[in-house]
Amino acid sequence: MSGSSADPTGDAGGDPTDNRDRITAVRDRLDRVEDPELARSIVDLDYIDAIEVDGDRVEVRFTLPTAWCSPAFAWMMATDARDEVETLDWVSEARIELCDHMHSKEITTGVNARDGFGETFPDADGDVAAVRAAIADKARVARQREAVQALLDAGVDPEQVVALERADVDIVGDEAHVDLDGLSVVVDAAPVADYLDRVTTSGHVTAPDDTLFLTPEGDPIAADRLDVVQKRSRLATVNMGGQGAVCDALHRARHGPDGPDGSGTSPLDESEFDRSTYDGDVDEFTSTWTLSTDD
Repeated sequence: MSGSSADPTGDAGGDPTDNRDRITAVRDRLDRVEDPELARSIVDLDYIDAIEVDGDRVEVRFTLPTAWCSPAFAWMMATDARDEVETLDWVSEARIELCDHMHSKEITTGVNARDGFGETFPDADGDVAAVRAAIADKARVARQREAVQALLDAGVDPEQVVALERADVDIVGDEAHVDLDGLSVVVDAAPVADYLDRVTTSGHVTAPDDTLFLTPEGDPIAADRLDVVQKRSRLATVNMGGQGAVCDALHRARHGPDGPDGSGTSPLDESEFDRSTYDGDVDEFTSTWTLSTDD
């Protein structure tokens, strides 16, 4: 494809200014695409190699941390990138190219041909929809832990936390206002808003009177079990953090010691990984997430 191109910093080569604006718009859309296991933007993670704009056609090239990253995850990122870019009203077609992956050819061809995952990988065990649902639920549980902890730190009792409904929480700018029988508690909006987004997308909380916080299985939480649910929810956070640390290290190794952007800094905040909580349970760092109903 001819036309203007961009490196991951969003700079465009040549004229016109219009193309630079369009590249910025494409990057903004790609920022909505997440690595499904890390729940982080592929832009933040520096997966984007290049963006090229030729009139109403866009080409995006991206590379994952390793050549053997899950084909299902790679497929999800590629299709999500295509769909997000094509929401721009001036884009007639987006072509997505996955680079340096063991299934680059199959995924690039299948995604751009608008085929399904099953058509491209007929021998695959399961479909992408089931993987999406499982990963989305893991992200929901991880974000719930952070939101609940913010409320507990603000002095909200466990009995009050588990009784909250969706209508009891309102996001106002940088603040989350929580109604406790007429008494309003204000906490940082970030963890609460993030959780609300995840739990709404997953379909667990959609109506104003829906119970806000749930067990990993989607059931209401008994007040005397909240600490147990919080402990189990940590597994999802540690899992994602551990996977993030591994992916970040592999990605930086591929690009050299200075990292993808040459800054020498990591795109991930390693303080989020909570390594000190790891107690030797191998399952915490696997991509399979299972939580029993027992203590």
